[in-house]
Amino acid sequence: MDKLIIIGKITGAHGVRGEVKVFPLTDDPRRFLKLKDCFICGQNFEKPEDITCHSARLDRGNVLVKFENVEDRDKAELLRGRFIAVSRENAVKLKQGSYFIADLKGLTVIDDDRGDLGTVVDCFETGSQYTLEIKRDKRKNLMVPFVKVYCYEVDIEGGFIKCRLPEGLYELYD
Repeated sequence: MDKLIIIGKITGAHGVRGEVKVFPLTDDPRRFLKLKDCFICGQNFEKPEDITCHSARLDRGNVLVKFENVEDRDKAELLRGRFIAVSRENAVKLKQGSYFIADLKGLTVIDDDRGDLGTVVDCFETGSQYTLEIKRDKRKNLMVPFVKVYCYEVDIEGGFIKCRLPEGLYELYD
């Protein structure tokens, strides 16, 4: 369901009035403060259900969210392990040169010297930067820093990322 973007994972109930604790999967957790219409779904967008966010507040790296019609701890606890997603229309607007992780997954990574390296299967934060995890045929996945100096061209419509791997990185994974 590529029209949805996951922005957080529900890690449990908070209190007795139906709030849930959410681990944000977005660069800016404050985006939850303006959240209204969203979906609750599985990690791979299975069984998406419309839900309305009544309120949200930040709490020590997490977000506490109160959904409409989730009135007690028992109902909130049933949401544990589910994900919060928004439609692309309700997603935050990205700056030029920024991408949704969901859009990077599935892109082919092409190195100037080695050609086709494989397909992006994940992108995750590693300290001050993001790292692409690239699935290769019958070999260990390759981890490449997703920074402009190495990944110099991203073409979502064309389905590829062009890169110049730093010296020695490719050999670490062989």
